[in-house]
Amino acid sequence: MRVGVYVDAYNLYYGGRGLCGRGTAGWRWLDIRSLATTLIAQRVDWPGARIERIVYCTARIDATTNASGHRDQDIYLKALATGQSVDQIEYGKYVYRVKQAPLAVKDSHGRPQLVAPQWPIMVQNGGTPCNSAVFMASFANREEKGSDVNVAAHLLIDVLTQTVDAAVVISNDSDLSFPLREARKRVPVGVVNPSKNYLAGDLRGASSEGVGKHWWRQLTQQDFLSHQLSDPVGKYARPVDW
Repeated sequence: MRVGVYVDAYNLYYGGRGLCGRGTAGWRWLDIRSLATTLIAQRVDWPGARIERIVYCTARIDATTNASGHRDQDIYLKALATGQSVDQIEYGKYVYRVKQAPLAVKDSHGRPQLVAPQWPIMVQNGGTPCNSAVFMASFANREEKGSDVNVAAHLLIDVLTQTVDAAVVISNDSDLSFPLREARKRVPVGVVNPSKNYLAGDLRGASSEGVGKHWWRQLTQQDFLSHQLSDPVGKYARPVDW
């Protein structure tokens, strides 16, 4: 059974940061092939499964706005390629825009709750309180674009061209709902949630749908800590505090 592995890199990164801690060292230097190999080996219903290819979908950090982040990411990407931890790196891009949105805070479930006027800041119209006023904010927004589309494209191309007999998708992005449903009609699919959050509802399904033998897995802190690249990988050493 030839398995294709498709990684949404930023979803994986932020999942690891949530599980391990932003300021914690020892999890960022992740060996994708080692992790994927372990995940697949745990599946007794995928006998003889072997990795055919690993596609890592990401976007380069802009050096002008984040020089240290760009440098560290560049080292990691070169280490992944040098150590053959992935077979292909597919790049999206960052988009920078100024956006406007209502001012909000998180409620007890993490959902946005609009901020209402209250002391020490109130809104009045000719002396009359406007208790239903909405505060608007203009902000700089940096958004990574393309990783989910690239994951979906590579997944469907490989499935439809019969390059793979099974697929593993590492992401908790609900935008992948449609390509995953289509892939499950043709090959067994494993969906790996890299975060501590619940699996996105649109990514759920039944192990018996389509061709069957599908599975779901949620990563843990130990999954990140136990699958690290060697240091160094060739001439590329793990960045400080990684």
